Amino acid sequence: MNITPLVWIITIAVTIAFFVYEFFAHVRKPHEPSIGESARWSAFYIGLALLFGVGIGVVSGWTYGGEYFAGYLTEKALSIDNLFVFLIVMTGFAVPKKYQQKVLMIGIVIALILRGAFIAVGAALIENFSWVFYIFGALLLVLAWKQAFGDHESDPANGRFMRFVRRVLPVVNEYHGDRLTVKQDGRRYFTPMFLTIVAIGFIDLIFAVDSIPAIYGLTNEAYIVFTANAFALMGLRQLFFLIGGLLERLVYLAQGLAVILAFIGVKLVFHALHVNELPFINGGQHIDWAPEIPIWFSLLFIGATIAVATVASLAKTRADRRTPDTHPADHTEKELS
Repeated sequence: MNITPLVWIITIAVTIAFFVYEFFAHVRKPHEPSIGESARWSAFYIGLALLFGVGIGVVSGWTYGGEYFAGYLTEKALSIDNLFVFLIVMTGFAVPKKYQQKVLMIGIVIALILRGAFIAVGAALIENFSWVFYIFGALLLVLAWKQAFGDHESDPANGRFMRFVRRVLPVVNEYHGDRLTVKQDGRRYFTPMFLTIVAIGFIDLIFAVDSIPAIYGLTNEAYIVFTANAFALMGLRQLFFLIGGLLERLVYLAQGLAVILAFIGVKLVFHALHVNELPFINGGQHIDWAPEIPIWFSLLFIGATIAVATVASLAKTRADRRTPDTHPADHTEKELS
């Protein structure tokens, strides 16, 4: 792709404009969005993302269009997983419903800034060091293992990092509207709202480590990486309120994401072998037998994995609701004992 500086400037400016509009039109006045409002805006942003992908395909060719759609699907799935952790954080800090929009908005902006920085670093590394694909691939395989078998029940609001923040900063236990700080007895204190945003910012940093190597496994075009991330984050606030209870029903989302990350990790390792320049691997020569997985297969695999994880999750939670945890006889035995 031949992306001129002017196109980059326009893209970044439009992205910023969308988030500024979001803040002043929806977030500035604290309220809990209705299902109708969330549904309309979620549909708008998803439709806009799909339309943009079609535009890339028409203007630059469907190879790039396919890379965009594969990247968008992956980043959207990772962003939904991010939302689940946001939910855990806001529950841990007991954030009032009407202030959750502001927390989500700030968290999403932080995520976009961090991912933008990681995209720039990743593009520079790939441009100058082909061996970075080995590192990205290995990192994704490790992250896939942690995603599948790691502890997803931990409370980020009370983890080691947040306990450290509480020790360092003077904090109050009660909310003061949506203020980040409050002055009491002549001294400035931080509110739980501030701590919530710090926790979400820290989580955004961790998720950026997942998402950027993942999408660079699908495309080397920094423009596609940025726009896929931007569109995946747009509308995420509305999606949070739209699917609310559904987040807790996606019990196999972590495993689905693990499969996707592992697949992209393997794809990256194959690509690294194909462009190999490391002297201690095949004498620094390219390994031609290493397969290059086509983008159409990547797109199909990612879409199918997300669909299977979603359907399996909903089927399991539906079955769990129908099946009681214990039988009446078990209660009788416990009472007699």
